[in-house]
Parts: sequence; structure tokens; C-alpha cells
Amino acid sequence: MAKKHRFDEAKFIVEPEKSLDLAKRTSKAGKELVDKQIAMEALAADVTSLQEQQAVLFATKQYSLLIIIQGMDAAGKDGTIRHVMGAINPQGCRVYSFGPPNSTEVKHHFLWRPSPYLPEKGMISLFNRSYYEEVLAVRVHPKFLEPQQIPGLKIDKPKSLEKLWEQRYKEMRTFERALFNNGTLVLKFYLHVSREEQRSRLLERLKDPEKFWKFNPRDLEERKLWKEYTTAFEECMESTSTEEAPWFIIPADDKWYARAAIADIIAARLEKLGLEYPDVTDEQKAEFATYIQQLEHEVE
Repeated sequence: MAKKHRFDEAKFIVEPEKSLDLAKRTSKAGKELVDKQIAMEALAADVTSLQEQQAVLFATKQYSLLIIIQGMDAAGKDGTIRHVMGAINPQGCRVYSFGPPNSTEVKHHFLWRPSPYLPEKGMISLFNRSYYEEVLAVRVHPKFLEPQQIPGLKIDKPKSLEKLWEQRYKEMRTFERALFNNGTLVLKFYLHVSREEQRSRLLERLKDPEKFWKFNPRDLEERKLWKEYTTAFEECMESTSTEEAPWFIIPADDKWYARAAIADIIAARLEKLGLEYPDVTDEQKAEFATYIQQLEHEVE
């Protein structure tokens, strides 16, 4: 029997081909959970469900799962991954972090880069940032396109760049549709954090010795481009959220709420696959009796 889920994913989903305004999407915790303690209990329940679903996913090898986590700096991506996926069997789950492409990667089509890290049947891959940076960070900083040497592109011409973004949105939709058709469940999460909360978290990194290592002075420069990043995220999600590969906007000012919501959505989506452990034939079951007898009467 499927468990009852606390969250209605419809309130988070980005409807395909509809205009998106992040200012109208709350970054605060909803009323599904009374407080942090309740959220922790909900998260634990969903993580248990995830463990069970992942075991069946691994055993059946019919489907795979790709999870993408995006968000502004200090939105809580690392912590979300640790709390939601930390208890999953590492044999069946891989986490990949996407930084700037290296000298080899920029010589290929941008969707060549994630291909080696896509999940095979029975596996889960989680991307901390992803190929979507090619229409997010790269859009905010068009100079990052220079090493890619894209034919006909003029990075100083807005119309040329707009044509590129539209082309990439289309290629992403096609790419993810192909994954879906091959049995890969694609779930994309945007951690929606407010500018005020980001400021608080950056200050915490500067004041807490145990978090000094997290701070990057570049984050302050990127923070000045908040409006540009917001526009990039809005247009990206409204252009690439599809029925096959939806985007979910998760309120992330309260980390406990974001983690519980994401775990709940993933668990619910996996349950909808209706997977069951592989059955065996009557002949195989009959053979099991022989194997049991051999083991029980084994002489050491």
C-alpha cells in the first residue's frame, strides 16, 4: 500500500509553457508541517520510503532516476542532497557536481558533458547543478561562451544570444524526452531562496569558523547580479518544464521544509511507477527447496 504523502506537488510544479514570475512564488515554509521537529519526522519517513523504492528500482532494472538540483548560491543544495539522499544505498546512487567545464568539455556540444553520468537502469544519478548552467550562469556571463566557438554566434549581439538560448531550451527538452522514453524518470528542483535569506547565510559563513571553507568571495559578485539570475531561472524553467521532466520550485528559506518537500515528491514519484521485486517461476521456487536442503545440511 502506498504511503500517504504530506505535500501536493501541484503547488510546486512549473506548468509547461506558462509565464513564470518567481516574485509570486513564496520562499517561505508552507503549512503542511507545523515545525522543524515535525519536518524531521516527515523527512525520516520519506527517506525510509526512498530506501525501499531504491532497492526495488535496483532489483528490477526497468527504470532509472535523474534528479537535478539548482538554485542561487547558498540556496542549500549540498545540505539537501546530504539529508535527502544520504541514507540511500551508495551502490545504487551517484552524485555529481557540475563546476565550470574543462578544456575538453568546451570543445563538445554542451549535452555531451552529462552523458557519462546519466543513470543506467536501476540506478539514481543526482546532479548538483547541471547542464542547465549553460542557460543560467552562461547566460548571465556570455563571455563564458567564447571557448565554445559556436559557429555564427555573436556574443555582443542580444538577438544572437536569444536565438542560442531558445535553441538550447529546445535541445534540453528533446534530450530529456529521449531519457524519459528510455525509462529515466527526470525530476528537477529549484531551491527558491530569498535575497534576504541568502545574505544571512553568507554572513553565517563569514562568522562561523566551521563554515569559513564554504565562503567564496565570488559569491558576493554574483549576488550583485540577482536580477539577471532571476530572469535566467524564470525563462529557463518556463521553457523546459515538461510533463516528462517537470521543474519544481521548492521554498528554501527554511531548510527543513525544503528537504522534507523534495524527499516527499521523489518518494511519491517513485511509488507511482508501481515497481515490485522480480518474481521467479514455479520451477525456480522448486529448485530453492533443494538449495535450502543443501545449505541446511552443509558439513563444515
